[in-house]
Amino acid sequence: MPLSFVTTDDIRTRFSRAMSDMYQTEVPQYGTLLEIVAQTNADAMAADPLLKARLEGAGEIERLNLERHGAIRLGTAQELATMARVFGVMGMQPVGYYDLSVAGIPVHSTAFRPVDDAALAANPFRVFTSLLRLELIKDEVLREEARAILAARDIFTPRLRELLDLYETSGGFDSAQADEFVAEALETFRWHEAAPVSLQTYQRMHDAHRLIADVVCFRGPHINHLTPRTLDIDRTQDLMPAHGIAPKDTIEGPPNRRVMILLRQTSFKALEEKIRFAAGEGAEAAGTHTARFGEIEQRGVALTPKGRALYDRLLGEVMSRTRKVSAAEYNRVLNEVFAAFPDDEATLFTEDLAYFRYVVTPGADRAAGRGKDLAALLEAGLVTLEPIVYEDFLPVSAAGIFQSNLGEGGERDYGDENAAEREFIAALGAEPLDPFEMYDAARQRSIREALAAFA
Repeated sequence: MPLSFVTTDDIRTRFSRAMSDMYQTEVPQYGTLLEIVAQTNADAMAADPLLKARLEGAGEIERLNLERHGAIRLGTAQELATMARVFGVMGMQPVGYYDLSVAGIPVHSTAFRPVDDAALAANPFRVFTSLLRLELIKDEVLREEARAILAARDIFTPRLRELLDLYETSGGFDSAQADEFVAEALETFRWHEAAPVSLQTYQRMHDAHRLIADVVCFRGPHINHLTPRTLDIDRTQDLMPAHGIAPKDTIEGPPNRRVMILLRQTSFKALEEKIRFAAGEGAEAAGTHTARFGEIEQRGVALTPKGRALYDRLLGEVMSRTRKVSAAEYNRVLNEVFAAFPDDEATLFTEDLAYFRYVVTPGADRAAGRGKDLAALLEAGLVTLEPIVYEDFLPVSAAGIFQSNLGEGGERDYGDENAAEREFIAALGAEPLDPFEMYDAARQRSIREALAAFA
């Protein structure tokens, strides 16, 4: 890379900071949420010196202040393909495939994120990116109307398209070009109070499904939430009402545990925002739209395929026992069922339920470990285990967050038969990376590095 080019990590950090500043201006409660999370994280580390030491050793503290994930919803294959190019400039690749139609949400998704250890440590910014499945709109007339509306819009500025071509031709951006790229890309994610469709068109889309209206009836895929990472999501949830923020009733994902696994998420209710709808001949009609909300997350250790199979089986049992129950009863059943999931790192490691890195213990006597295998190095304390953070998402949790902010009603009977992964891959122009392969690769790299230290 020429010396004048800035790194993709740098561009990603510039963009994520600009996005956060923009969203804080558009949704002031997001700024309040950042303050609550910052205080909660400081309190958690002050109360648990071992947690703080582990985070420092793993370079996680530096990530906390930067860490965000966002979410957008796109309408066409062309939009998805171009968005992949935009994220590519920031060193973000598609990881995982999520079919939310099985939970009554007419989209399928991937997560664009950095993938290697160094890039994740620099800035783990992620964007959960969904594509509307027009074929799931049952009303043929409405479906074709939605298709025509989407075909007529361009969510990217002309200059952004020029910059994408420039980047792909030259292989990079200098600092000034990177700043211009960030500014142009940000326009795609900006909120627009004026909609290009009529209030009547919006209402028909809304009646079919609120998410359809959110995707089809606006000029672009406004960022609908940004999510900071907390070290104690239960405490953060408890603090939100005192700051004028009403959280959803339940935290999505696994229950609170000694050893956090996968991902826990909660959110505050979406805002009802005033919209000016087109009314013909330059006139406008007043209406409202509900889509943008605040979310927080707590990330735990990534699970192996064996661990994920156990998690999915237990979650399935919870879901089958908690249809139309109170939040308190749901949490009671969740904790009861997940008592079957081991809650100590030693068991998670020995039963191959979770991914761990092998890390050379600071100050380890290299000579004492020369020639030893991994088991011997661990037993001698020369190598220690470090949980690998789960960097991805959970489809049931994503659907739960979407539903809590979109509301009930509209079409729901989509069913398993509508999975369309191959169509999504064709629209994306690439096959999303396999999350399990990513975590296993990180584990294998750590093994090689640990053994090399004692060679």
